[in-house]
Amino acid sequence: MADPSFFATTRWTLVRDAARGGDTLAVEAMGALVGTYWQPLYRYARRKGKSPADAEDLVQGFLTHVIEARALDRTDATKGRFRAFLLSSFQHWMINEWKRETRAKRGGGETILSFDWQSAETGLHLEPTHDHSPDKLYDREWALALLGKVLADLEAACRNEGGAEQFEILKPCLTADSARIPYTEIAATLNTSEGAARVAVHRLRKRYRHLLTDEISRTLSSPSAVEEEMQSLFAVLAG
Repeated sequence: MADPSFFATTRWTLVRDAARGGDTLAVEAMGALVGTYWQPLYRYARRKGKSPADAEDLVQGFLTHVIEARALDRTDATKGRFRAFLLSSFQHWMINEWKRETRAKRGGGETILSFDWQSAETGLHLEPTHDHSPDKLYDREWALALLGKVLADLEAACRNEGGAEQFEILKPCLTADSARIPYTEIAATLNTSEGAARVAVHRLRKRYRHLLTDEISRTLSSPSAVEEEMQSLFAVLAG
């Protein structure tokens, strides 16, 4: 059973607290959150035919609106998945708000979020097939962003503990088939026994899954949906 503390600060909680204002930590946490998940929104806008400049405007305007304008004060966490909620809100913004709001904000003294827009263009395909609609590709981009965040968090933790070199050696094991992990080679590289190498790999994989479960749990309104969401995201990546 998952540790209940995983669910103490969900993305829904951050949204509500940041939207109500007065909670500096919540606003900062929302800033970190959008720093992780802005690319799926940008690429969604591009796949819907928006130019790079318009996609930038849309994402800048929407995320600034989310963080600063108390626009989500009455969000309904019972809607379930935060990724679906965020996309739905972004779609609404694209249709009803951006022409009126975003152009006025661009260069108008409003807070401008700093993103590497060019990085979001890398590998971007604008001709979705029937099986790869912008909505499905958004889910894939979200899964990749989530896994990237978890891996970065794990690497940072290992570095802080003085295990940066070992992490680099063991990192490929995180997503490898257990039967194909070269424990003998790893042991030789780490100058340790094969048994110790197996223990190190097991601990890192367990820690990775713990962080992954934690991150996924924070994007849901119900702890019971964690395993389902995890399977869904990996299915998107496999498909």
